Amino acid sequence: MNTQAETTANYKAVLALLGGEKAVTCLPGDIFTWPIVTKEHEEAVLRVIRAGSMSGLDVTMEFETEYARQIGRKYALACNNGTAAIHCALYGLGIGAGDEVICPSLTYWASITQVFSLGATPVFADIDPETLCVSPADIEKRISPHTKAIVVVHYAGMPAAMDEIMAIARRHKLKVFEDCSHAHAALYKGREVGTFGDAAGFSLMSGKSLAVGEAGIMFTDDRRVYERAILLGHYERHDKIESADLKKYAGIPCGGYKYRMHQASSAFGLVQLKLYRAQFAQIDKAMNYFCDLIDKIHGLKAVRPLAGTNTTKGGWYFPIAHYYPEKFKGLSVKRFSDAVRAEGVPCGAGCNKPLHQHPLFTEMDVYGQGKPTRIANSNGTTMKSYPEKLPVTEVINSRIIALPWFKHYRPDIIKEYAEAFRKVSQNYEKLLPGDKGSENVGGYSTSFRSR
Repeated sequence: MNTQAETTANYKAVLALLGGEKAVTCLPGDIFTWPIVTKEHEEAVLRVIRAGSMSGLDVTMEFETEYARQIGRKYALACNNGTAAIHCALYGLGIGAGDEVICPSLTYWASITQVFSLGATPVFADIDPETLCVSPADIEKRISPHTKAIVVVHYAGMPAAMDEIMAIARRHKLKVFEDCSHAHAALYKGREVGTFGDAAGFSLMSGKSLAVGEAGIMFTDDRRVYERAILLGHYERHDKIESADLKKYAGIPCGGYKYRMHQASSAFGLVQLKLYRAQFAQIDKAMNYFCDLIDKIHGLKAVRPLAGTNTTKGGWYFPIAHYYPEKFKGLSVKRFSDAVRAEGVPCGAGCNKPLHQHPLFTEMDVYGQGKPTRIANSNGTTMKSYPEKLPVTEVINSRIIALPWFKHYRPDIIKEYAEAFRKVSQNYEKLLPGDKGSENVGGYSTSFRSR
């Protein structure tokens, strides 16, 4: 006969999805709360509101100056969101009709979709299966006489292989744009991402690592790139334009866009620039501790930089782990993540769905040009060339699980969340019946991870 202790232990071993007790019993408190709003944030925002200067520029320009100083770039241009910042940067780099821009297919749509409005064509590249960042070797395969630029995405906070990518760009005389929206303050071999390319952009919306509200910012060291970016969507800044060939167009935004950043976000951001690096140090400690525990679990491996390389993930936006279904007798990542979530863990299956397979890039005529927009300005290319075959990108959603994102180092709490993954891993065979596969995991944003 089982003792009461044995009965209790056996019951706890039953997966919560199948009727057992949850592995996570602690109260998380504010361990997931983000951003961390202080009295100083509140007072800064209220000053802007009370002054009625929400649509002004003084606080925004102060924010730009300070952020550019911290990151080490000459020029910064703040926008109302990250999508706008990327749009300004791509126009600033001279992307136009007939150009091809290489970009990983595994990314949020705002890394590249704006090129349609510039008359350019996205060309999608495959990813490295370990880092999930764009593969330098596949970039080189995609270069054509029409290639103008490479968009590099530091995906899920992982810095891309910038040494190899910049070498390719130099050989082929291509522009490089870094989308750092997942990777604020991340380091690649000791150097901060966003400082390698001809321009860089960051989303600053409230879910990102450096969260200031609904906002974005671009950086460059090239005065002309900066002035062209102003010309596109910042008519109120046209007095900053010095180039004679651009200055004559001042007064009206040349793209018809109005991308000014709201000064309440700028004020919040100025305070956040004082705090975020210390906050990131706490996040990094918490997440590496959690990932050390995850890496000891059968069938899982955290996606993070190798130790000792002076490469880091910054604020750890969208932490993820490799999931190896072959180590679970083919159990789908969807079924596994459902079981972990039932144990009390905020997690999800998959990552971003491949852009190159979305109908927007395979068939849609966005502007009524009589042919798919992707080829409307692409120098006679036909849709027979698309979609690309990207074998790693096309299967990666079935092999990735989203992890909880801890904002504080509290080991006792963090251990409980890791224990949920261990419990499911040890009892995975009980999940095989009823497994419906992972055909529809992931999404076109990262909000799917909590579903």
